[in-house]
Amino acid sequence: MARSHGERKHTRYKLSKRKRERGLSPISRAIQSFASGEQVHIRIDPSVHKGMPHHRFHGMTGTVKGERGRAYIVEVSGGKRQRKKELFIRAEHLSPQVM
Repeated sequence: MARSHGERKHTRYKLSKRKRERGLSPISRAIQSFASGEQVHIRIDPSVHKGMPHHRFHGMTGTVKGERGRAYIVEVSGGKRQRKKELFIRAEHLSPQVM
């Protein structure tokens, strides 16, 4: 069988919902807003395909730098070489950090 090289490879458990969570997410998650400089957690919602970041950023925390259209510009530091990356992520895949 041919090997998949798509965006969602190796995400069988990471991008799947539990039985009771299946279906579309609530609309309140899509209309939430974030201010510039706010800390947010990246939690990918697999039922929303638009504005989805790469699965390597799932579970990371970043800082909102601004907006671009309906998406937010989130700066994440980390990864293999501790470089800063700018991601364009929709609000459905973000949650505010509670301090």
